[in-house]
Amino acid sequence: MPKTVIISGATGFIGPVLIKKLVARNYHVVVLSRDPGKAAAFSSSQVEVVAWNGKSANGWAHYADGAYGIINLAGENIAASRWTPARKTAILESRLAAGRALTKAVAQAARKPRVVIQASGIGYYGNRGDTVLDETSSAGTGFLADVAIQWERATEPIEALGVRRAIIRTGVVLGRGGGFLSRVLLPFKLFMGGYMGSGRQWLSWVHMEDEVSAICFLLEQDAAQGAFNLSSPQPLSAKDFFVEVGTALRRPSWLPVPGFVMHLALGEMADELILSGQRALPARLLEAGYAFHYPSARGALQNILG
Repeated sequence: MPKTVIISGATGFIGPVLIKKLVARNYHVVVLSRDPGKAAAFSSSQVEVVAWNGKSANGWAHYADGAYGIINLAGENIAASRWTPARKTAILESRLAAGRALTKAVAQAARKPRVVIQASGIGYYGNRGDTVLDETSSAGTGFLADVAIQWERATEPIEALGVRRAIIRTGVVLGRGGGFLSRVLLPFKLFMGGYMGSGRQWLSWVHMEDEVSAICFLLEQDAAQGAFNLSSPQPLSAKDFFVEVGTALRRPSWLPVPGFVMHLALGEMADELILSGQRALPARLLEAGYAFHYPSARGALQNILG
């Protein structure tokens, strides 16, 4: 019988690609969705869509009983709109509510899942300049760091239940049809591309293929526990990264956007998401034996944009 993997937050940017990867590996996938109409596109003989309110274990907890694993990606999109106080509350609370619901489902299960994969982000480390960051580095400060810290803690109690937990601190995911690249390509297509801010801030990125492959790798490695940075072993400064974007598109990268313009447009979100960064390395992922499909930005961007 195919092993069952439950995914929350599967209708975001990563979820659909991850579902295809799991199906290809012969898993039975249960998709928990607050928008089952949208998630219905995933439904197949190997993919079951279950309506979920994002806050409780009601209506789906029985799937956790005997499941192979749970992958918790649920949470409001951090970059969807300007960070008003209400928006910041929604970003944090959506993650904490999902974590509490998942923990309750695992606690109720007579046969516990073997593993829980808990999403997080490299924003955990805060803005650290040129400091090289691996999974042993301390948490930083700021809104994103606070969200990541609390997000990770939301499912921590499952470890006391004897369930292996791996935390994925994901960098900027590069892929087709959405995400970061979809927001930055238009200026390049108009021959007006360039970096934002000083260009010296670090951009730790990961190709979508490596994102989902690494998640599957951690799902299946019985010794993989604790935090893992899901980012390329070759992060770049923002200036160098956008030069590579221009190269892949055969367009110049010559028109920087001043930091104060980004701050005026997006406020705190620009300060933490765009004008600062992390020089994160996937030390524990490499030590565990994972081999990146796209370790260099040039190869990754040529694959996506070329």
